[in-house]
Amino acid sequence: VTLPDKRKFSAEKIGTDPSTDLAVLKIDADGLPTLNIADSDQSDVGEWVLAVGNPLELTSTVTAGIISAKGRDIDIIQSRNELAIESFIQTDAAVNPGNSGGALVDASGRLLGINTAIATRTGYFQGYSFAIPVNIVTNIVDEIIENGSYERGFLGINIAELTKEDIDELNLNISQGVLVDNLVERGAAQYAGVLPNDVIVEANDKKIRSTPDLLEILGSAKVGEVVDLKINRGGKNINIPVKLKPAEPRY
Repeated sequence: VTLPDKRKFSAEKIGTDPSTDLAVLKIDADGLPTLNIADSDQSDVGEWVLAVGNPLELTSTVTAGIISAKGRDIDIIQSRNELAIESFIQTDAAVNPGNSGGALVDASGRLLGINTAIATRTGYFQGYSFAIPVNIVTNIVDEIIENGSYERGFLGINIAELTKEDIDELNLNISQGVLVDNLVERGAAQYAGVLPNDVIVEANDKKIRSTPDLLEILGSAKVGEVVDLKINRGGKNINIPVKLKPAEPRY
């Protein structure tokens, strides 16, 4: 790790979380500055942001843009054994190869996310960059620092976006939510009483409009924690608390 004052350190890898594409590195140094942390849930589309990094071998580069969207799922994190967590902050701040792992900060200089990806057909910035929200980052990073790893909790469901056909077929009175396609045998959701064709409309009192909304909540939920689901079943809302379990080996 090379600092702006040209000091170099050998870093120790404390741990990683492939489902969010995050890692924690440690260096032994004194007097390092730190960023204040924002609340990424409170960020708004249209808000000004800055992306900091070292793109294209350019040291300490800052680019500006706005938040273009929240909760983006672009299907880039591959994982054989667990569901990848993708609920990105999309911006139009220029990000190029070399920016990954750099800070996305708000107009007050607070950490809002970690830049991780771009949508491009050329390999270089074409107007769309993506950052992991800091609310996901801090929960996972704190756990890795404390325990050396992060043990995610799993609902034990396979989910799908709610379509107009689903709404008509299931005779629902809602237009947004996440459909429970099927359940993992002996999983947490099955044990709690969730059924196939249930529609998740809230989790921990937060509206669930689409898959990334749910994944953002689950992305920082640990084994043993309880996620309070509001389920629409056949047009009626019911509340089901689900105590999260570890991933089954066949996940």
